[in-house]
Amino acid sequence: MRAFVRACAPLLAAALFLTGAAWAQDAAPTPDKGDVGWMLVSTVLVLAMILPGLALFYGGLVRAKNMVSMLSQVFVVTAIGMVMWLLVGYSMSFTDGGDMNRFVGSLSKAFLAGVTPASLVESFSVGVPIPELVFAAFQMTFACITAALVLGGVAERVKFSTVLIFAVLWPVLVYYPMAHMVWWWPGPGFAATNPAEATVAGAGLIWSFGALDFAGGTVVHINSGIAALVGALVLGPRLRYRKEHMPPHNLTFTVIGAGLLWVGWIGFNAGSNLESNGYAALALMNTLIAPAAAALSWMLAEWALKKKPSLLGIASGAVAGLVVITPAAGFAGPAGAMVLGLVVGPICLLACSWLKDRFKYDDSLDVFGIHGVGGIVGAIGTGIVVNPALGGAGVVDYLTGQAGYSGIATQVWAQTQGVLVTVVWSGVGSFVVWTLARMLTGGRVVKEVESEGLDYSEHGEAAYHG
Repeated sequence: MRAFVRACAPLLAAALFLTGAAWAQDAAPTPDKGDVGWMLVSTVLVLAMILPGLALFYGGLVRAKNMVSMLSQVFVVTAIGMVMWLLVGYSMSFTDGGDMNRFVGSLSKAFLAGVTPASLVESFSVGVPIPELVFAAFQMTFACITAALVLGGVAERVKFSTVLIFAVLWPVLVYYPMAHMVWWWPGPGFAATNPAEATVAGAGLIWSFGALDFAGGTVVHINSGIAALVGALVLGPRLRYRKEHMPPHNLTFTVIGAGLLWVGWIGFNAGSNLESNGYAALALMNTLIAPAAAALSWMLAEWALKKKPSLLGIASGAVAGLVVITPAAGFAGPAGAMVLGLVVGPICLLACSWLKDRFKYDDSLDVFGIHGVGGIVGAIGTGIVVNPALGGAGVVDYLTGQAGYSGIATQVWAQTQGVLVTVVWSGVGSFVVWTLARMLTGGRVVKEVESEGLDYSEHGEAAYHG
């Protein structure tokens, strides 16, 4: 057990995100200004992924009559997400939960109680802290983008009021517990001075499996993909779905959005290291390589299957590559990142075409096909590409600096357990939230509004005039 913790503690399980408790201020080390500056920049980059990145990516994919609706939904979910994070989100995600600690934190830091400019949290190296406020802000953007991603599954028919209820309830029941299960552990300082069993006992459920998730393959992508699929099933398909062609109305906006997602994703992945060092550089490199490989593999597969390489396919492939590398960003070597990208492109293409046609569900903007399926491929694949024998970085012992690896079978099983828990937790929790939201609001607009478009009926505005 001690060998397991020493092998996994430093960059373990979730993306190496968290920290145990804040240090006593009279003995606290001084944060490095380079680390702090990088985390401030990373937080801004992740916000840019949502507004305007995701908003434009999704907005271009819907029909013109629903552009205002899509932009409004992404914007308001982001705003609600920030307020909810202040109220309860940070505390539920990143505090010790007592008897419920395997699944969720406490409310001891509700309203950011005790989080001041002077309070610090650990990074993934002993004696290397960052300000707790910057950590809380960085994690806030993750909560916001995850909820916003879900909207693509129910686009063009969901009521704005339903979205508001979803934005309040879903993080509480699904996202915050998932973040805690994957990213909460007592921290390197605790692990260095306590028995290994105590470190594992104090961690979230998925962390305790030994599952690796550098930046949110489970918490963000599988979670949002499953929630989008459940929402699409609960609300039902759009009018004339599979009977009428529903092409994107503005591929230019979609490509601009995809480009902003790619740029912002560097902060998303490399910022998840919490320190400005070689592992952040590795995450940056992998965040360039994997989406490039996936864009090419999606394009070539589509060219072979459909006889034409589409711009939408190239952009979608790049996003799939960003998804697949997220859990492995600081673990895979660049060659491993390339392999993940090459593999995920055709798989997500089939999920967005054959799989959706086979089961006839209307995931409007292919959130499940790209984020759900791509996240599963990445989460399980991380267990392979982390292997130093395959060029991976291994799992570093923060005390010795040596990289280790528990073997493909052991690590892949740990990854698979994390995936299974995520699918079940998100599936059940999302069903409860979408069902309740539908009961309270009706869930979807009436047929006449859907036919005319949601923009004017829901918001009194149109995206285009003339």
